[in-house]
Amino acid sequence: MRSVRIRILATLLVLAAVGVGGWQLMPSQEDPDKTIKVGTSDVVTSLDPAGAYDAGSWALFSNVFQSLLTFEAGGAKPVPDAAESCEFEGTDLMTYQCRLREGLTFPSGRTMTAEDVKYSFERVMEIKSEVGPSSLLDTLKSVSAKGLTVTFRLSSPDATFPFKVATGAGSIVDRTKYPANALRTDDGVDGTGPYQLSAYTKDSKAVLRPNPDYKGATEDTGRPIELRYYKNADALNSAWAKKQVDAATRQLPPKTLAELNPSDPTMRVSEADSSEVRNLYLNTRASAPLHDTAVRQAMAWLIDRERLAATVYEGTVDPLYSLIPTGITGHSTSFFDAYPKQSVAKARALLEDAGVSVPVRFTYGYGIGRASAAAEAKEIKRQLESSGLFKVTVRGYEWTDFQKRWATGKLDAYAVGWVADYPDPDTYGGPLVGTDGTMNTGYSSGEVDRLIQASQKYEDRGDATEDFRAMQDVVARDVPVIPLWQAKEYVVTSEDVGGGQYLSDGTGVFRLWRLTWI
Repeated sequence: MRSVRIRILATLLVLAAVGVGGWQLMPSQEDPDKTIKVGTSDVVTSLDPAGAYDAGSWALFSNVFQSLLTFEAGGAKPVPDAAESCEFEGTDLMTYQCRLREGLTFPSGRTMTAEDVKYSFERVMEIKSEVGPSSLLDTLKSVSAKGLTVTFRLSSPDATFPFKVATGAGSIVDRTKYPANALRTDDGVDGTGPYQLSAYTKDSKAVLRPNPDYKGATEDTGRPIELRYYKNADALNSAWAKKQVDAATRQLPPKTLAELNPSDPTMRVSEADSSEVRNLYLNTRASAPLHDTAVRQAMAWLIDRERLAATVYEGTVDPLYSLIPTGITGHSTSFFDAYPKQSVAKARALLEDAGVSVPVRFTYGYGIGRASAAAEAKEIKRQLESSGLFKVTVRGYEWTDFQKRWATGKLDAYAVGWVADYPDPDTYGGPLVGTDGTMNTGYSSGEVDRLIQASQKYEDRGDATEDFRAMQDVVARDVPVIPLWQAKEYVVTSEDVGGGQYLSDGTGVFRLWRLTWI
């Protein structure tokens, strides 16, 4: 894992050096307190950490909330943030204990206590929102608080639990401001992160001001930030072209990304390896048209990832043949090994042997606003239908509606991007293919669950490699999901804004406080 992070940072440093040019030698006359405007087409599902498990929401959470732990830029292991220290008690990896920093205060002025931490974790598990992160805490049995000490007791050994604590699921809220059994529904945020949310308009903007009372892993709380949300990649691109934002990230259109020039003196370009993937998820429930394993295997024989990456995404993504992406411990090529080349004949034989009538009819859903999602859906429909074996109805849904539909099992097939929750292969296991995982395909495999649990027993994550590879072989056989592609990370900023590379450094932390006027 660490070698991956080093490669990412090296790439960023090279690109930053290329993009800076000679003009960096001239000091900037910009007001350091001037607001930096950042544009994105990501969506914030909820301002309440118990009600969101998506990249847009967690990007905001990492700035306005603290977790006990966090990740340093490019780091592969959690470090203390709201905590002074954290460690496993004993050797069985079933009791994890943290001591809280002293003097952390919420916006109201109230001092954070261990009870707030306990409350924050318990309400995530109690509320269990359909689109929330409760599935990430599946090994958490109970939480107790005493003084400044928080103790987590786990249901099974889980060396990855510290990673999960460091995510948005571990965001600590003011227990006097958030209901225990329901999501908070106003536009307020009461956290202790580097920023305070001073104004918020859903689907439009979030105004952030540095938190003068912040105490944590970072020393500098940054410049004033205005996050602007755009309905799709084209709208974000238009805002960038018109210089309405000083930085743009997630997601510019593929054509724009393909044409980016790091040596252009009018902008700074950061391009890095990424652990973000996009998969096609298949509803395996008995009532769904894709329930039969042979049908899903036939689909796997027909998907042409290379064409998808080259045409729809103009070479800005790489074809992916496994659940765990390239560069991450445990990566394999399980889908290439099982389905090495597109074959209509093999797909047809599978369906004939299973007695499945053709064409198999199903509905493919996607989230409106994601860069090229509609074009991707059209291409996948073409690939499947050109075989004569499938008839696909494509439907786009507004993001929140889309989330709820897949979370309640109402979609036959759906393509979703997945940004790693933390820098460990475990993030591609339980949440994606484990029983009761967040993608909710209805898939449940005792063999997969056993391998996921077995992989969590190793503190040295490299020792879990064989378990992860075996898990991916089972997934390629059962096909509850078809990996499509692995992304690259792109961030562009104007020539007078630095630090853009820290918005996407592979750790899942959106470091707005690292942005600065040059």
